[in-house]
Amino acid sequence: QVQLVESGGGLVQPGGSLRLSCSASGSIFRIYVMGWYRQAPGKQRELVASMASGRSTNYADSVKDRFTISRDNAKNTVYLQMNSLRPEDTAVYYCNARGEQISTRGFDSWGQGTQVTVSS
Repeated sequence: QVQLVESGGGLVQPGGSLRLSCSASGSIFRIYVMGWYRQAPGKQRELVASMASGRSTNYADSVKDRFTISRDNAKNTVYLQMNSLRPEDTAVYYCNARGEQISTRGFDSWGQGTQVTVSS
C-alpha cells in the first residue's frame, strides 16, 4: 500500500506564488510517474503537470511558463511551484503517483487533496 501526503495549499492573491509538496510512503519499489491534478467546482479533474522518473515533463497548456514540477527521487517527493497565480487556478490540487510496489504489484495512488484559492 502506498500513501501520498500533500501540503502547501492556501489562499493567495492574484499574481502570487505557492509551492505544493507531496511525499509518498509505503511499500514502494519504484515510482514511474508523479504528478499533480486539479479539480475546480463543477469541473472534471484535469492534469496540471507530471514528471516521469527519467525527468521528462508534461504540462497543461494553461500553466506552461507559470508552474514548474520537480521531483526528489531519493525522498519520493514531488513539488509544484506555482507562480503568477490566477483566479482560474483555484481548485483542489491532488497528487498522483504510479509505480511498482515491493510485492511487484503496481500502484496508482492519490493524495487527499489540498485547496488552492486565488483571490483578492
